[in-house]
Amino acid sequence: MADEALQARMTGALPRLGGLGARVKFDLGEDGQWLVDAREPVARLVPDDGEADCTIRVSGETMGKLLDGSLDPMLAYATGRLKVSGAVGVAMKLASVLG
Repeated sequence: MADEALQARMTGALPRLGGLGARVKFDLGEDGQWLVDAREPVARLVPDDGEADCTIRVSGETMGKLLDGSLDPMLAYATGRLKVSGAVGVAMKLASVLG
């Protein structure tokens, strides 16, 4: 799992992700992976125990910037700092929540 400070920031963002209607895997490369289950009104980090509707590949550094609002998700995608596989519609919803 990614470093504790980054994980704490992700946990702080979970209330914004509730009701997204999907499971999203964040692949942070060397910094680990997170699986967010946002199918219910309260999103939660869960063990990486299965398939995700959408996978976001991003570095830990870039993820930190996305979480603190200093980097726009669409700009990160357009510049190749964020890659999406799976349900692109889920990624678009996620961008509107994080952005």
